Amino acid sequence: MFQVQCLQSKMNDVTNLYAKYSLGPFIKGQSTTIGNALRRVLLSNLQGLSIIGARISGINHEFSTIPNVKEDVIDILLNLKQIILKGNIVEPTLARLNVKGPGIITASDLELNDSSITLVDPKQYIASLTGKTTLEMELLIARGQNYVSSTKVDSIIPAGFLAVDGVFMPVTKANFFVETSRGTELESLILEIWTNGSILPVDALSYSAKILEDTFSLLKITDTLSTSTLSLDTPSFKEEKEDRLENIFIEELELSVRAYNCLKRANIHTLSDLMQYSADDLLEFKNFGQKSADEVCERVKLKFGKDLYKKNL
Repeated sequence: MFQVQCLQSKMNDVTNLYAKYSLGPFIKGQSTTIGNALRRVLLSNLQGLSIIGARISGINHEFSTIPNVKEDVIDILLNLKQIILKGNIVEPTLARLNVKGPGIITASDLELNDSSITLVDPKQYIASLTGKTTLEMELLIARGQNYVSSTKVDSIIPAGFLAVDGVFMPVTKANFFVETSRGTELESLILEIWTNGSILPVDALSYSAKILEDTFSLLKITDTLSTSTLSLDTPSFKEEKEDRLENIFIEELELSVRAYNCLKRANIHTLSDLMQYSADDLLEFKNFGQKSADEVCERVKLKFGKDLYKKNL
């Protein structure tokens, strides 16, 4: 029987959680295959929150300096990039900061508009005010996955905001190795997971397994189906195909923040929902431009081999 056992779990600090798991037993060779798949998903496909833009009062570009502030604007943006958030939001939201000096500004000084968002480390340093001055800024927080550079963020944030690299990856490191059993053909997968504190390692493992399960479910063929005797046009085949599409969430398309949020606002959560629309239909969605529509079509074709403009599957 397949088992998952936690061998070790510890918190080095609030932004560094670690756990070690043993998965198995597997037949020889399977552990490496599963380990590679899990590691890829852990590092690239899990979602998180990040600050992607900042509007600083009186500042027009990132190469500015602020009177009576120790750091220049670039240093402040780099410090904002280090702030780790956790929560469950669909649309981007704002946070505000208004601090009078002198003094040290940390993440705890932020005013979060959405009560579902919390700071993993309120002590995260932002800047130091060296005189009697006031630092005011608005921060744009979004949900996404992987790492999005400021050059890509710059095209989707509102005017007046300075772009910040979006670090959406809750898993900071993942490693695995294989242990074999003497005298048998069985082996175990030892998986190590480090997170930034916005998610527990056990949850990261669970979410990753769910993503893989949904992906591989596309390959399932039930015992009652036979590709040699059953036409692909039969109602039963179409119904099963539609059911599989319901299990694929749009997160697996790895879209940009703008395209992802526009689809969510349109109540499109799965690939099945998305396939009800043509490429032209997408342009009718609020804030959805031609560039985003092209991106969605390309990702659907690349990931699942489907053409969005065909409404009939």
